[in-house]
Amino acid sequence: MSQQGQESPLEGILLMDKPRWMSSHDVVAAVRRSLGGVRTGHAGTLDPFATGLLLVLVGRATKVQRALMELPKRYETVAQLGALSSTGDIEGEITATGRIPPEPPQLAVGEIRQRPPRHSAVRVAGERAYRRARRGEQFEMPERIVTVHSFKELWRRPEVLGNGLTGARAGYQIECSAGTYVRSLIADLGDGYCLQLRRTAIGPFDVADAVAPPPRGAPWRDPPLLGIEQALAMLPAPGVGRGGALHRALAIHRAERPQ
Repeated sequence: MSQQGQESPLEGILLMDKPRWMSSHDVVAAVRRSLGGVRTGHAGTLDPFATGLLLVLVGRATKVQRALMELPKRYETVAQLGALSSTGDIEGEITATGRIPPEPPQLAVGEIRQRPPRHSAVRVAGERAYRRARRGEQFEMPERIVTVHSFKELWRRPEVLGNGLTGARAGYQIECSAGTYVRSLIADLGDGYCLQLRRTAIGPFDVADAVAPPPRGAPWRDPPLLGIEQALAMLPAPGVGRGGALHRALAIHRAERPQ
């Protein structure tokens, strides 16, 4: 309870399972409407074609957004091999080549240099790269250093692409640092692109505990909010890896919250 006996405002973290073709912004907007306009945000976007875990921050939890975005991620993806996509996924212009990465594939692990896809939300000269790419502009994406902790091929099966070309589909599981683009990892295997992409974990938070976005226009009477203090207990000890950043952010939260 806050001062003068008023109810404490809604605050905490919602583990949402983002559906396909719904943008991260749309999920946040749906939560905001369902909770009566409370301040909301998210900790790491997902492409519209991707599914999986999205951390939606409610109320004062938005103050720890940056620290949550630094947590490592886990993904599962289904890749089309033997073809190229102009965007690295199913939304691009597809060109079948029949060139398939070797089996077993050379999977990048460790600290690597990576160029994000041109059709991504990275800002280039102050503007989202995908907007410039859609206008047909020529530009180079800046390199970044990311860490791939684990990259596993789970399965692979051959496939006929047509026009006498053969390809394959394969499933991969990837654990990586924040800022890693799975589309780029798949493209770097050789000729391949993402058919499906699902984020299954962010730090200690798992998609198995996530819920679907609330129905449009319906109030959310009892949202399964994870308290900020509860989130703190799930993270590594202060100063251990990137979990320390969140602990510092939560210390600020504790100092600023109403008594």
